[in-house]
Amino acid sequence: MAYLQTDVTKVTTRVLQNMKLHGEKIAMLTAYDFSMARLLDRTKIDVVLVGDSAANVMEGYKTTLPITLDEMIVYASAVVRAINRALVVVDMPFGTYQGNSKQALASAIRIMKETGADAVKLEGGEEVLESIQRILSAGIPVMGHLGLTPQSINKFGTYAVRATEEEEANRVIHDAHILEEVGCFALVLEKVPAALAGRIAKEVKIPIIGIGAGSEVDGQVLVLQDMLGITQQFKPRYLRLYGTFGDDISAAIQQYISDVKTVAFPNEKEQY
Repeated sequence: MAYLQTDVTKVTTRVLQNMKLHGEKIAMLTAYDFSMARLLDRTKIDVVLVGDSAANVMEGYKTTLPITLDEMIVYASAVVRAINRALVVVDMPFGTYQGNSKQALASAIRIMKETGADAVKLEGGEEVLESIQRILSAGIPVMGHLGLTPQSINKFGTYAVRATEEEEANRVIHDAHILEEVGCFALVLEKVPAALAGRIAKEVKIPIIGIGAGSEVDGQVLVLQDMLGITQQFKPRYLRLYGTFGDDISAAIQQYISDVKTVAFPNEKEQY
């Protein structure tokens, strides 16, 4: 299959829209540091998400709630410096947009000015509509996020699949249409039934990126460290492992320790 957008010099929100129109799936992964982001960009990944999952992956928290705006800006700045082609989207962390649209705009402006990112992402539907509208009014692209919204984990009380009942499913559909109408350029659907996600992808014109939402959406996103087998304790049903690099890294470090202790490293060619 020929990929329509392989040769674009820079992925933009319009490129993603064209990909949906032509039926080309969108590939999206997370990154939190310069080295990984540079590797990702060389693969011609479409979208790089600087996710608030950095709270889990990089900082060891059990939820995404503790990460701050300042920390997200540090991670995002490092990623943007590595990226030439991919669209870079930055998560707005918990507490920077809920309930205060002026704070939401100020937070989004800081992200865009201090990192050089291409867009922001925030969780929620109608309840955060005012914040989304204010951010969009400043010309900042917004990606939405519905279904399982990890910043609301204390309300849900579980990471189980969302929208399995008709009432919640209808609310997700309703919110998806609202986010499209207000001007979001794309939408992440997390951990919802595949049939529901497929229906939404057909009903709205903006790209729908799934994570645990089946194959009938317009693209997929995973946490890089999860799919590479580095965060080995996290094995949800939707995760496919594309490597066992956690084991490989451990083995390499163990070999290094052995070489140091037996003076096998450095050898004569590895010294001055």
